[in-house]
Amino acid sequence: MESVTLFAGTANEPLAAAVARELGVPLAGRTVQRFPDGEIAVRLEQSVRGREVFILQPTSPAVSDHLVELLVFADACRRASAARITAIVPYLGYARADRRQGRRAPVTASLVAMLMETAGVTHVVTLDLHSPQLEGFFRIPIDNLTAVPVLCAALRPRVAEDAVVVSPDLGATRLAAEYGQRLGLPAAVCHKQRTSGTAVRVARVVGDVRDRPCVIVDDMITTGGTIAEAMAALTAAGARPEFTVAATHAVLVEGARERLAAAGVRELFATDTVAQPAGGDPAMHVVSVAPSIADVIRRLVADESLHALPSLAYA
Repeated sequence: MESVTLFAGTANEPLAAAVARELGVPLAGRTVQRFPDGEIAVRLEQSVRGREVFILQPTSPAVSDHLVELLVFADACRRASAARITAIVPYLGYARADRRQGRRAPVTASLVAMLMETAGVTHVVTLDLHSPQLEGFFRIPIDNLTAVPVLCAALRPRVAEDAVVVSPDLGATRLAAEYGQRLGLPAAVCHKQRTSGTAVRVARVVGDVRDRPCVIVDDMITTGGTIAEAMAALTAAGARPEFTVAATHAVLVEGARERLAAAGVRELFATDTVAQPAGGDPAMHVVSVAPSIADVIRRLVADESLHALPSLAYA
């Protein structure tokens, strides 16, 4: 892997360090500064001329700051004559802004794609995009992989045989079917109605959940509101009060952990695509995707197909 240069953004330095260890390469030197007025400056501390460059930077909260940092990184590499610039963006912020919510509204996810291309990114690798159609916003290659296989491997020994996989809304129905197929469990769906940007209501549950423990799955958990409402609806539908939650991206804004705990989540499984605070939550199991991302980088450098990846599959 001598030809690889791997930079770590500041959004998830532990994940970048773990990927570097898996690859057996050091993280490339860089300096990232934030000025008092909020401006971001990046300086590369080593040459990238003619190099294969990878920048690992999820655009997790603070989303806009981390996005601009990624763009500045890419621009620095482009101006320093890097051969190729691959952005490893395990969690892509603004992914939910994939359509116009009214006649005078933007499609922010499309704007993010254009900004990344303009900055010099030549390839994007991400995990479990909120909407697969986001790939159509990019004119450069994008590989949208899924962490469902690694999460299922962690879930399998801890899930009861009579459990049911539950999608907390219609948007995660396909995801629930994938979990159900891999775990050998049936699936159910909650029909959700969003009442505001932070509040939702589950109208009904479709599927047999009576007297069964539930594994609620989603691509991301931000406020925890959708999961909490789904749990209330499942309890009302007769489900056994033994709830396990699995999600690729544990964004968990302020108040989310408390909301999930109050709702009665027994265990929460998530990957390390979003950096978690030190100490953490004893009910939370963090599954690392570092080995899988390292395998992706190896295959990209060797121009090999990603379809044969043992741990990450195509979403």
